[in-house]
Amino acid sequence: MLSYWEKQSFLHYDCIIIGGGITGLSAAISLKEKRPGISILVMERGILPTGASTKNAGFACIGSFSEILEDLKTLSPGEVISLVQMRRNGLKKLRERLGDKNIDYRENGSYELIGENQLSQLNQLDQLNRLLYPILGGDAFSPASEKISSFGFNTSFTRALLQNHFEGELHTGKMMRSLIDLALKKGIEIKTGCEANLFEEENNAVSVTVRHTFLQEEAVFSANTLIICTNAFTRKLLPEADLQPGRGQVLITEPIAGLPFRGIFHFDKGYYYFREIDGRVLFGGGRNLDFETEATAEFDYNARILEDLEEKLGNIILPGIPYRIAGRWMGIMAFGKTKQPIIKRHSGRILLGVRLGGMGIAIGSEVGERLAEMALG
Repeated sequence: MLSYWEKQSFLHYDCIIIGGGITGLSAAISLKEKRPGISILVMERGILPTGASTKNAGFACIGSFSEILEDLKTLSPGEVISLVQMRRNGLKKLRERLGDKNIDYRENGSYELIGENQLSQLNQLDQLNRLLYPILGGDAFSPASEKISSFGFNTSFTRALLQNHFEGELHTGKMMRSLIDLALKKGIEIKTGCEANLFEEENNAVSVTVRHTFLQEEAVFSANTLIICTNAFTRKLLPEADLQPGRGQVLITEPIAGLPFRGIFHFDKGYYYFREIDGRVLFGGGRNLDFETEATAEFDYNARILEDLEEKLGNIILPGIPYRIAGRWMGIMAFGKTKQPIIKRHSGRILLGVRLGGMGIAIGSEVGERLAEMALG
């Protein structure tokens, strides 16, 4: 039922990108920066980006102390350096592209709460600083335990505090709004509510089939190049993809008068994270409590984890301070055996940029840049 005019003018592009999150939009913008005349369509299945791009905590981070130590168990020192460098490059690119003011980027401090069972890890502080010094140009971490009392944390849990000198925070909504606005300004077409059901590589093009819900028929788009940036939802298109979805539960409080801290905070190998935003506490994580249940791309609450988050919020972060929960949500991330993302050519005309390991804000812009270089290479 599509008209002749629609088939002529709305279905053919130089490049189609599936996924309208951080990586997909960044890849599209990088392509336009390198080749302004290229025609690009970004397909997003949801009204808003569906994964973690608009549902994260707004951490502009390179990795906490204990998280990087954990990475060194599965990656070589060189691979860890490369990974931290990618995060640093991605954040730099994001800030330069959008501007700190437009994304509310701030450096109010980044800290990690160290529990009793992690105190022995502090012996590796100097070693880790030396490892990262060549790419950071300074010590990544330094002791900051003198701030525990002023921040008001439970000292029975928080036995030490480390400061990370190369992390900041931003406003996730403003970041995504700015990415979308920039993409539209550059002439990139974005279709929301446009779920790609299948794709097929042919001799001279790639076809992508989308169900037209209003007309109850299929629309077939075509492009010279297809870039898949669907992260946790990649297995819907590529069942064999080497990644595992990981759901992250998040809650946010009502504003708290006299909240004693600002900045961003991690603990327990990065599995828990919290921050101050607009006088509220945003707190998320706990996936390690129930890996099996949270290895899903389904949007649903995990009562066990939400109960744990509230317990830790009241006992560790805000002991003795009354609070009320204002809202809850979850984001869907993608993980693998290591934190290395998948950036590769799937076939002659199809590229993949997925499995961001919960670091989409940090590496999404860099992954998009590399995909653009591969597409034009």
